[in-house]
Amino acid sequence: MKPVLKTTFFLSLFCFSFNGYAQLELQKPSIIPQPVSLRLGNDHFLINNETVLELAGNQKELKPAADFFISYIKGISDYTLAIKKAKTNVITLKKVNNPLLGEEGYTLLVNSNGIQIAANGRAGIVYGMQSIFQTLPQIQTNAALQIPGMEITDYPRFKWRGMHLDVSRHFFSPDMVKEYIDLMASYKINTFHWHLVDDQGWRIEIKKYPKLTDVGAWRVDQNKRVWSSRPLAKPGEPATYGGYYTQKQIKDIIEYAAIRNVTIVPEIEMPGHVASAIAAYPQLSCSQHPQLPLTGGDYGPVAANYCAGNEEVYAFLEDVLTEVLALFPSKYIHIGGDEVNKTAWKNCPKCQSRIKTSGLKDEHELQSYFITRMEKFLIGKQRRMIGWDEILEGGLAPEATVMSWRGEAGGIEAAKMKHQVIMTPSNPVYFDQYQAGPEGEPMAIGGFNSLKEVYDYEPVPEEMTAKDAKYLLGAQANVWTEYIVTKSHLEYMVLPRMLALGEVLWSPAVRKNWVDFSDRLKYHFNGFDQKGYHYSPGNYTVAIKPLISQGKLSAELLVEATKGDIFYTLNGDQPSTASLKYTGPISIDSTATLKAMYALDGALMGLVPAKQSFVFDLATAKKVNYVHPQAKIYSADGPNSLTDGIRGTTSLQKYWHGFDGKDLIATIDLGQQATIGTAALGCLQNYDEWVILPQWVKFEASTDGVNFKELKTVNHTIPIDQKYTLLHDFKAVFKPVTTRYVRVTAKVLDALPKGHSGAGLPAWIFADEIILTK
Repeated sequence: MKPVLKTTFFLSLFCFSFNGYAQLELQKPSIIPQPVSLRLGNDHFLINNETVLELAGNQKELKPAADFFISYIKGISDYTLAIKKAKTNVITLKKVNNPLLGEEGYTLLVNSNGIQIAANGRAGIVYGMQSIFQTLPQIQTNAALQIPGMEITDYPRFKWRGMHLDVSRHFFSPDMVKEYIDLMASYKINTFHWHLVDDQGWRIEIKKYPKLTDVGAWRVDQNKRVWSSRPLAKPGEPATYGGYYTQKQIKDIIEYAAIRNVTIVPEIEMPGHVASAIAAYPQLSCSQHPQLPLTGGDYGPVAANYCAGNEEVYAFLEDVLTEVLALFPSKYIHIGGDEVNKTAWKNCPKCQSRIKTSGLKDEHELQSYFITRMEKFLIGKQRRMIGWDEILEGGLAPEATVMSWRGEAGGIEAAKMKHQVIMTPSNPVYFDQYQAGPEGEPMAIGGFNSLKEVYDYEPVPEEMTAKDAKYLLGAQANVWTEYIVTKSHLEYMVLPRMLALGEVLWSPAVRKNWVDFSDRLKYHFNGFDQKGYHYSPGNYTVAIKPLISQGKLSAELLVEATKGDIFYTLNGDQPSTASLKYTGPISIDSTATLKAMYALDGALMGLVPAKQSFVFDLATAKKVNYVHPQAKIYSADGPNSLTDGIRGTTSLQKYWHGFDGKDLIATIDLGQQATIGTAALGCLQNYDEWVILPQWVKFEASTDGVNFKELKTVNHTIPIDQKYTLLHDFKAVFKPVTTRYVRVTAKVLDALPKGHSGAGLPAWIFADEIILTK
């Protein structure tokens, strides 16, 4: 029977025999990322102890790749493959000149006689190997090393396919860094952005400045506390948590990564996020006061910026970068440049003098001066500078590459200015955010970026013209580790989202298929189990999507997985396979607590159900008018979110209306006269995110919508600096009144307190629901 060809690859092939032998079924291998073209053959190749490798091309270039292949096979079997010529049972690594493949593409041919991997260079050869590795056992085994017959032509969509790792907030061993690199390489991610310097730890040995690691790499151990609630260190407390990488270890890791075609781009933060350096050398700050290394998210009076008016700072950084450049061969060097609180510069005589003598307008231009000066140094060393999108403030350095994290606007702007751009928007490629739950999930910094949201990401924004898109190098995911302390937690946060990112950045956009990806993912989950990796089955988590239509409330249940059933309850009970089975939107016509779980093959996936509380009251589904509109980025599910019956959770992204520095003033039209005796407004406090409970909430009533009478004003006693995320209802009970309109005013905190990272600036108000009852 001839194989059926669909598009560019064989979906399946069945071979039948009528002489008593069993039916043979060959299936498409579960390769991630999806190759550009894959055709399945009708045979296979078996690696055994007689298999040899043949190098057809530059021996010096191909030998490291051959050694890598030999080492991998030795690691999963007892076979030691030799390098020599042979006619059969041979794996050929071939250097070619094929313009279609570019620098990293490859062709792969597998049949019963052998395997041929052909590429223009070593990078493509290694990626061909990675595709083969994905068809083999993942651990030491006696199983046959059988590779299905196939023909692949493959090459990447984007040049920059990156993963970031913050080792400053929490230190990870060289072995863990190598594991991270192995995972990246397996899924054809080629750039490791190594965040080595930040406020809470300096992680790279600089021989000219030993205090950077003697002092700046160690802090008082507060790992048992939530990051945001860790108190400042006190004099005399032992600094026992931390670590750093010696230059010898860094060289070893760079060599390890290079074999796997992973380039390491170091990030040496400046001019902000450098409290660790200032703890070691206080003279580098504006205040020049001694300070202890930070233990977590409480900054207090700690200085975190270099003094931009001090010449010693520039000499220090040039010395540091000289040693960094001697270690890292990467063309790109990341200098951070983000979240610089310029208050210290405003009050610093040296900085103000620098602004005046250099003809600068303000502190924003002072930051641009700082960045441009450091870029000039890097250009003189034949390197290119990358910075976060804040380096656009005050003017962009002449040849800088912009890494756009605050959405994509910064990247779009930089591309219009003909600067290279790397997209890394916090939504959806910050892997420190929740990927499921948050119920039942390990603690995360907040937010929500599910596996499917990562897979659906398109790095080229619709607003970007084809002319500007040529400056887009690619994209990457970032992993900040404030809440990620252990190896297992780190693995859990990146797996399997890293695989989705790999396919987004490598495979042609037209080849992306969520259902097919989900099916291939199961094979990789088995591999993770074999290796003992921790990973999230987050695509089994049920998402509850409330809906309002024609004044009626309902809930839709969604799951990213492509097979199975959803079971739910409305009374708060734990769902089971005996509970109600979801078949369509659920009508919500009374106060309820909806819980839902996903079941596959009759087994519930996970331990903690998705949960959403609904309130049903006189205000539900009624129209709301605002004096000040909510912030666009925190618009919840639309303009009537305060009356949609949906209670907010501790996740900032879920069902909250956010008001930035403005009072919440909302008027509800009940549609007709109604009697009310209680009123309430639900609010959130999250100290680190500048979300503080309003100072007070006032409720007023009116029959005509013009003349209002105060019903009650409600205060609270919760401290501003309460650092645990909390939900609070401002509830008023009063003598029942008959009214049609209710106005709710929540007074914003005008200035965040001293010691807060936004001290002196107004807070946010987050509100979720107005509840009116008789």
